[in-house]
Amino acid sequence: MPDLSAEQRVALQAKAAQIAGVQPSFADVLGATGQGPEMQVIPAGVFEMGSHHSEFGHRLEEGPAHYQQVAHHFAIGRYPVTADEFALFERDSGWRWRSDLIRTAGRHPVINIRHGEAEDYCRWLSDRSGHRYRLPSEAEWEYACRAGSLTPFAFGESVSCKDVHFKATFPYDEARKKKRWYLPKCVPVAHTLPVGSYRPNAWGLYDMHGNVWEFTADNWTESHVNLPRRHPAPKARRNDWITVRGGSWFDAAVYARSAARRMRLRDELDVNLGFRVVRDLPQ
Repeated sequence: MPDLSAEQRVALQAKAAQIAGVQPSFADVLGATGQGPEMQVIPAGVFEMGSHHSEFGHRLEEGPAHYQQVAHHFAIGRYPVTADEFALFERDSGWRWRSDLIRTAGRHPVINIRHGEAEDYCRWLSDRSGHRYRLPSEAEWEYACRAGSLTPFAFGESVSCKDVHFKATFPYDEARKKKRWYLPKCVPVAHTLPVGSYRPNAWGLYDMHGNVWEFTADNWTESHVNLPRRHPAPKARRNDWITVRGGSWFDAAVYARSAARRMRLRDELDVNLGFRVVRDLPQ
């Protein structure tokens, strides 16, 4: 839906939310446990997924660019899951951290969580809320990230470290223009920032670019060649590698592009790896 105005996009969100019986932005009550993550309704639609060879930073695994149909509207977290939100799960379920892991706190995105533990969190949310929570598919993630844009970033052809939390010493424009010397626009910050530190995209989603890589529900694939063109698609048999999206504070800006993707081990732990959740909506 790249040709829609901001007003038309908001109207579609409102209509999808009305059909689902929720507000465009909402948070489910988790019984006596507290409140779930803030969610944003995303309407069904068609978008161009992946990147073209002409896009700076393009890699083979991002192609071929193709049109993808997201057949159902859904709700996705406005932010990556925070340490505070994950702490509710920890206290209620009895889940325990390993003592040797680095942890975040407060409104920083939770890190050092395995893919399976993110799925456990989704099952817990589902049980406590009475609604189905899960990790996003790759198609859902990129569709939500782009918010109608066709450019490398939801904010345009380029971003600075005032827009996105990436490794400030490796910006996008300077790399694209092959500049050898430049003055960084921001002081490098070698850790996560609180979610929502920068502006949201056109659908009200924060941190889709940068801060932490985010799990998807999908296995890693070497390209989009055999990707089903309509979502939801039949589930593939699990393997050891999963796909993550969005870039991070540890990586260059080129990895924070909407189409950028990376493979990670299903059981991997990392200080730049987090996740956000999706909630299925009545259609």
